[in-house]
Amino acid sequence: MFRIGAKLFRAARIGGSAVSDFRLPPTRFFSINNNVNTGFKTNPVALQMINYAISLARAQKSDESYAQAQLVLEQCHSTQSDESAKGLVLLAMSTLFSERGNFGEAIEKLQKIQDLGLSSLAVRVAASEALAGLYLESYQDDFSSATADMCLQLLETIRLEIGGGGSDILEARAKALKGLVELVHGNVESAQSFFEGSQGDKGCFGNVALSFGEFLHCKRNFQMARELYQRAMQDVSERKDFTDSQSVSACNMNLEETLLGATCALGQLEAHLGNFDDAEEILTAALKKAEECFGNYHPKVGIILTCIALMYRHKAAMERSSSLLIQEGLYRRAIEVLKAPPLEVEGVGATRSRRDILALARGGYAETLIVQQNRKAEGEKMKQWAETAWTNRRLSLAEALESSESSTKVSVIDTRISRVL
Repeated sequence: MFRIGAKLFRAARIGGSAVSDFRLPPTRFFSINNNVNTGFKTNPVALQMINYAISLARAQKSDESYAQAQLVLEQCHSTQSDESAKGLVLLAMSTLFSERGNFGEAIEKLQKIQDLGLSSLAVRVAASEALAGLYLESYQDDFSSATADMCLQLLETIRLEIGGGGSDILEARAKALKGLVELVHGNVESAQSFFEGSQGDKGCFGNVALSFGEFLHCKRNFQMARELYQRAMQDVSERKDFTDSQSVSACNMNLEETLLGATCALGQLEAHLGNFDDAEEILTAALKKAEECFGNYHPKVGIILTCIALMYRHKAAMERSSSLLIQEGLYRRAIEVLKAPPLEVEGVGATRSRRDILALARGGYAETLIVQQNRKAEGEKMKQWAETAWTNRRLSLAEALESSESSTKVSVIDTRISRVL
């Protein structure tokens, strides 16, 4: 048996005071006999109840169906004696909370996993990945960075304690998570160090392949990014969550979100290359997938509608054509689904999550209005709101809307965390 000591990162739930608490946890134990390299043995009863609860919640996609599913998971959690099984149940509970936009409850469930004396390192890594993902989506970027750092620190401690490698796959996930955090922070060069060597690594699938692909996409290495997006899509479609340590995941970093994110990213890439027929087909498939998974009025649907509108914008610019009516309809629908605040509410304080997506949608919409003489004033007001709301550190709103071949920068929308990279 091996004793592991590592600091845990704790933070108040979203909506409350953002107070962090760094403390030394109780003694942890990971047994090499319980397969620390690959993580856990799935409890078949727990897995059956988890799958039933998730299916129950998503069947109706209503507040009632999600509440019933949580009751099933709470009962499952209370009857489990194995802490790895408890961890899986908490991951499932956090996923359902996050799908309904209840990030506070989702984060609370993920933090409880850190308090368990888990034998499963895979569950711990999945919880860290999900926790950082939720912090990124809610613009708590410092917390996301601390969470990613502690995940890396935990794996390094285990490597030192057991005198050799732990899990290459889990280490690849932890590094890719940190790379994504750095990319969101605008630190492209720093992000590169966490992706170096990933492409040929056996752990380069799912979120690792997607995040690495987004990094290369931002660097305009389109061919290699396309290969990684396609790899992420293929690998994820062949896996099922909660069945093995390689695929266990939660919240906005789960398998469904990864597949959706890779599909949407690939569609954006084809648009950037000028392959608009392919882009439209891929983005339409992503839209259909989002509607099936989350419902027609979920914010993820609004994000993909924004991507489609931007694709038509790029197509019109490249082909010297006009598609103002199509663009305007898509932007209006996206803004409606994203539940944008009134223009009278200033951009920066208007919304905590998805504000860069909203800024893109309203910025693109504004440009369709400004060219119409009778709506120019409305467009100027919308443009001002979008510029105020924009917070991306790597590129300006104008650069994000521009996609010409001469541009040195390209924006990529990550549907997992609802951020512009």
